[in-house]
Amino acid sequence: MPITAEIIPSEPDLGNASVGSGKNTVYLKAYPREGMPFFVYNLSLSRRCATVLLSDRPIMRRVVILSGGTIENPEFIGEKLREIDSPVIICADGAVRHIHSLGIVPSVIIGDMDSVDERDLEEYRTKGSTILTYSREKDETDTELALHYALNLKPEEIWIVGALGGRIDHTLANISLLVTAANRGVFTKIIDEACEIFVTMGQITVDGTRGQTVSLLPVSSRVTGITLDGFEYPLLDGVMEIGKPCGISNTLMRDRGTISIATGCLLVIKYYRKEA
Repeated sequence: MPITAEIIPSEPDLGNASVGSGKNTVYLKAYPREGMPFFVYNLSLSRRCATVLLSDRPIMRRVVILSGGTIENPEFIGEKLREIDSPVIICADGAVRHIHSLGIVPSVIIGDMDSVDERDLEEYRTKGSTILTYSREKDETDTELALHYALNLKPEEIWIVGALGGRIDHTLANISLLVTAANRGVFTKIIDEACEIFVTMGQITVDGTRGQTVSLLPVSSRVTGITLDGFEYPLLDGVMEIGKPCGISNTLMRDRGTISIATGCLLVIKYYRKEA
């Protein structure tokens, strides 16, 4: 049987995910409980390498979330994931369809399970995955539930794959979750075959190669004090506002560029392929 999310009639807190509205609102725990088992996965060896309890968990470097968007090139994503040493892998609902092609077994499958075949759930349950089933009458997307779970593992970094493509509303919702993670102080990026997407609220270094395209967009109404170093179009104490996309298609002039801002939240999109 799946492990069902605990329903708690209470006031909201930072660790809980709200469902519904008004006086009858209940809250589902969108975070791992102490004593819940999970495992880390060695992608280079394509096997589960350790099962631990949350109360005994080691310091986590990276957590990977599989979202239900498009993965056009599983081999590319698989190679990117192999850059990580023994990540915890969390699968959001319909992203189960990506698991076979990526050759992994997730620690956790989380969501309302409206896009998953029960036979697939049973397969991964027998392989050791923890199944967390939530009500379909929830306010959060499945990827948001996965992110809350990941954040409460207290990792140094989170990667989200399969977050783009398909429905534009889901794509925008997934991009907005980068702000949620930034507010919690955990560097989080979306990765697909074309680019990496992340946000900054202070200073960040963009590593890449000369000629790579980097676009900047405000995800708060106004971003001030923008300074760019190492780019074709440098900037000193600039301002960007929603509705004026002046940060599109800048270019790295060396293998590293620096972005600093004073206030606001800035979205950074780094493309892997250089523009012709």
